[in-house]
Amino acid sequence: MTVKDLIGNYMVQGTNQDDTGIVYHGTLSLATDINNRIIARWEIGNHIQKGSGFFKDEILVINFSYVGDDDLAYKGVAVYRCLGKDLLDGFWSEDHGNPRFLGSEYCRRITEQDLLN
Repeated sequence: MTVKDLIGNYMVQGTNQDDTGIVYHGTLSLATDINNRIIARWEIGNHIQKGSGFFKDEILVINFSYVGDDDLAYKGVAVYRCLGKDLLDGFWSEDHGNPRFLGSEYCRRITEQDLLN
């Protein structure tokens, strides 16, 4: 698999970096820049998060940032195991999160069938 195989849009299901177990849903868009580095954009509820990263040995690593509802800037890293070109299984952590926990995300590529439903 190559970095170009990851380009596209994904449905995201995840949990936050805490012990609540609350599940969130959103989308993740992956593109590449001129150096074949990953450019990422998450839309989770009303929040937009952006990041950049790299892909090697079926592992995708993205450093991300966003501004929270409290107007503070948040930064973190997401790590995904690529289970094929359509599935990503990962975890994440951010600087202001609870250090005893990791967030989780499972991403599935959005297909034409998903758009029709």
